[in-house]
Amino acid sequence: MNKLKYISLFLLIIVVGACKQEAKYHFNEGKVFGTFYHMVYQYPNEDGLQAEILEKLKEFDFSLSTYNPESVISRVNENDSTVVLDDYFTTCFETSEQIAKATDGAFDWTVAPLVNAWGFGFKNKLEPEEIPVDSLLQVVGYQKVRLEAGKVIKEDPRIMFDASAIAKGYGVDIVADFLESKGITNYMVEIGGEIRVKGISNKERAWRVGIDKPIDDPTSLTRQIQDVLELKNGAMATSGNYRQFYVKDGKKYAHTIDPRLGYPVQHSLLSASVVAPTCMKADAYATAFMVLGLEKSVEIVQNDPELEAYFIYTDENGSLATYTTENLKGNILE
Repeated sequence: MNKLKYISLFLLIIVVGACKQEAKYHFNEGKVFGTFYHMVYQYPNEDGLQAEILEKLKEFDFSLSTYNPESVISRVNENDSTVVLDDYFTTCFETSEQIAKATDGAFDWTVAPLVNAWGFGFKNKLEPEEIPVDSLLQVVGYQKVRLEAGKVIKEDPRIMFDASAIAKGYGVDIVADFLESKGITNYMVEIGGEIRVKGISNKERAWRVGIDKPIDDPTSLTRQIQDVLELKNGAMATSGNYRQFYVKDGKKYAHTIDPRLGYPVQHSLLSASVVAPTCMKADAYATAFMVLGLEKSVEIVQNDPELEAYFIYTDENGSLATYTTENLKGNILE
């Protein structure tokens, strides 16, 4: 073999070898939005992207956190005429309106006055027997607000927004879209239980996502898994009344408030897990389904090709039962 051929073969081996060296998976975790996040993604840079991700989430939080008095949503709630709406708030407004219409108002982010009064919001908790439900319903309703020339127009200045039922999912999408902008095709992003995945995991298989049994446990210390789903591309969010609730005089008050009736929901549906193209949509629909109950929720998912669902409910005998959409059944691990 002459010298030129030897060099060419050597270079070919180097190139083939380099192609086989796959980018490493990065594991980022921490606290954000008052909850915890876990992110796994394949990216060639040794340092990963955690600093940039947290900067984007900080920017996002400054738009939709009701716990930050300077945020966009807080200033809108306080009727600050000088507030400039950003893309986060506008997108949240438009998506919330679409899902409110699709669910006959079961999802409604103007529910803030009721959520606050029942003790699950950002201020003004009242005792259950003192809550003026009829009066509060007068300042709740997605039909009573609109966007006009970059401003929020309210029929009543007391109307307030609460993005807690959609913001975590939206935050997951913000991170996932950012990762995709970096050319990343294998990732898992989870914030407070809401999740979006793409591609394969570091174990060279589809991502595996657990669905909790709906056991009353505000501490999350006795978690048990009901089922495990395999997902390769999409988002999943779960809503239930087994974590956020309180008991007063022997009665349980759950955090899911029906914005149409004004009271915490009480029905057989215990947990709603929704799979959708975006986590924002999955998050909002999961909340809406907890308001609507099993029968109406099944009807909606059967008529929306973008939605799949896994519902846990109590049957007529008081036993736990599940409903899974047909396309999702193949994703359940035996």
